[in-house]
Amino acid sequence: MQPLNHSPQTPRLDPAPSRWSWRLQRLMLTPVFRFGLRVGLPFVLTFGIGLNYLSNPVRQDAISDVIANTRASIQERPEFMVSLLAIDGAGTDLAEDIRRNLPIDFPVSSFDLDLEQMREAIMLLSPVAEASLRIRPGGVLQVDVVPRVPVAVWRSHTSLSLLDASGAHVAHVSFRSDRAELPLIAGEGANEHVDEAMELIRTAQPLGKRLRGVVRMGARRWDVVLDRDQRILLPTTGAVTALEHVIALEGAQDVLSRDIARIDMRLYGRPTVKMNNDATQELWRIRQLPESGQ
Repeated sequence: MQPLNHSPQTPRLDPAPSRWSWRLQRLMLTPVFRFGLRVGLPFVLTFGIGLNYLSNPVRQDAISDVIANTRASIQERPEFMVSLLAIDGAGTDLAEDIRRNLPIDFPVSSFDLDLEQMREAIMLLSPVAEASLRIRPGGVLQVDVVPRVPVAVWRSHTSLSLLDASGAHVAHVSFRSDRAELPLIAGEGANEHVDEAMELIRTAQPLGKRLRGVVRMGARRWDVVLDRDQRILLPTTGAVTALEHVIALEGAQDVLSRDIARIDMRLYGRPTVKMNNDATQELWRIRQLPESGQ
């Protein structure tokens, strides 16, 4: 008998997955991995392609031009254009100064207007106390101004200036007669003490038109100047009270109607009177006359 020929048997495959295959399948079932495949991978590919595309300088310039043109087409639409400048609260001269300080070439897009910077430019003008800007419907740039109100004329060593109640400079004047209705203050540092000067001027109102002004002396006290070259020298402190005493004397004894050059009130309780030159000479002449009966 011949032995039976047994054909080689094919090894049976193990239906169970390998360890790595099993791990890969488990990984693909996780939400994070699936999200990465669905979102992350397309994003990375798109970003890479876009970065490569934009790395070309020619393409960069083309994209910049498109963005600039799109922006310009939006900003220059008629509803965003400003064509007029309106100024309220300012006189003719101040309005002209404001226009010179705002060299705007109308029409201009409202996107190109820096309102805060323009306000700062207007506030640099001395006569302006406050200013506000806004864009009104209809393409109007509205400027509302609160001007400084001059209360006195200040005579310095070099010029005549108008000052407001805070001492801020308002404008220059050529002649005192240009603002004759305003009181005159003078002297070094007088512009820094306008409130004191105005209080003295109000106190001196009973003197009427005889009052010429007040002068700051030595940057520490005041003289009240009257017509006929008369002066009232006031102390460093209590100036208003001292001036009230002089006015009371004038009302009772007409002391300022006499031949007096100055009344010195600098020493409290010891006022000193100085006669003018004509009165002094006349007094000296009288004293030189021989006594009667000699």
